[in-house]
Amino acid sequence: MDTKKNSLQKRLPALEKLINLALLGPNLDENELRKACELSVYFSFAGLCTNLTQVPAARKCLENNGKTKLIAAISFPFGAIPTELKVAETEWAAAHGAERIDLVPNFYDLQNGNTTRFGEEVSRICSIGLPVRLILNMSFLKDEHLKTAVETAIEAGVQSLQNGNGFGPGVNPSDIRQLSQLVRGRCGIQAVGGINTLAQAIELIDAGASTIGTSKGELIMNELRHYLK
Repeated sequence: MDTKKNSLQKRLPALEKLINLALLGPNLDENELRKACELSVYFSFAGLCTNLTQVPAARKCLENNGKTKLIAAISFPFGAIPTELKVAETEWAAAHGAERIDLVPNFYDLQNGNTTRFGEEVSRICSIGLPVRLILNMSFLKDEHLKTAVETAIEAGVQSLQNGNGFGPGVNPSDIRQLSQLVRGRCGIQAVGGINTLAQAIELIDAGASTIGTSKGELIMNELRHYLK
């Protein structure tokens, strides 16, 4: 094995443990859901994130494999529903087998200076008991709002922050570096948005991402395995 391959093998001994497979399309069928669950278990991905309507079926398909966590997306993709409904969604997800939560917060409160209400909503979701990752929208947030969101979310108890919802422009390593500077190691960082190749995943991890959210997990893993042959 050449030096470059050896270096890659040492740096990414278990890339699958850094991947959360995204299954968030509105037109899923049962075959797609089943295949995604099977791939998640086969590759031992860290998690599979899906919409609430797919949570019960995904729970059954994943069973209790002990490796891939079932992640429920709450108020996805825009977060523009009342807090009480987000709480109800989270409780429903927990009751139907979700093990982690990806939450879209209330950006209206954030942008209009209602920091207390913004934080209280996040805190209420965190208090339900499942690990929470907060989905930010860095492409549309001013720097001061982003800083406020990070500080407030960490104080509220989130375990991870995500740069965006996967819509719009793809994630840039500079986004993750900026987020990493704000986080300062106090919680995890997930990179999402147009991550289709092994090279992209490596670049984002180097920039500070602790996990990768992508619908292309199989392609990335097959590329890695082919490269390391």
